[in-house]
Amino acid sequence: MSDTLVINADGQLVSYLPVSAVHWQEAVMYVYKEKCQVIEWYDNWVVRSVNWETRVPAVIMLKDYLKRRATPRYSKAGMYLRDLYTCQYCEAELIRANLTVDHVLPVSKGGTLEWNNCVTACMPCNTAKGNKQLMKPRVAPYTPTYFELAKKRMQMPLQVKHPSWETWLKV
Repeated sequence: MSDTLVINADGQLVSYLPVSAVHWQEAVMYVYKEKCQVIEWYDNWVVRSVNWETRVPAVIMLKDYLKRRATPRYSKAGMYLRDLYTCQYCEAELIRANLTVDHVLPVSKGGTLEWNNCVTACMPCNTAKGNKQLMKPRVAPYTPTYFELAKKRMQMPLQVKHPSWETWLKV
């Protein structure tokens, strides 16, 4: 119990990529600075300073709307999600620990680390491909939209740290 779920002013999660949660200390600062409204509190968890005391919020709603990016920044986690944790060469479904990033156009040949050049690969396929361009991914790499990644993320299990989160995470 160390995180607080953050809801945007429109009643939606600020982000599903990752799920918008902040450490409880940051949430308490939002409350203190009156930047949010508390929706749910943790039971029996109170923090105190010399001049102030408050319960720790489990869910907060921002007073000002925080705009989402239409195109997410490239990240390994985002790429794994885009490819649904599946090797793009042999189509094996893998756990995150067994995934690697493969550059379709190898770095040694001018390839870059970006959405349109990287795919999820298992270690054997990535090793077999090496810095050659003989293997082609089954699905060409592309830049996903935030909403596409969010939809895929919502289909996967989410870690619920407080029962009140279930309402907002649609668990």
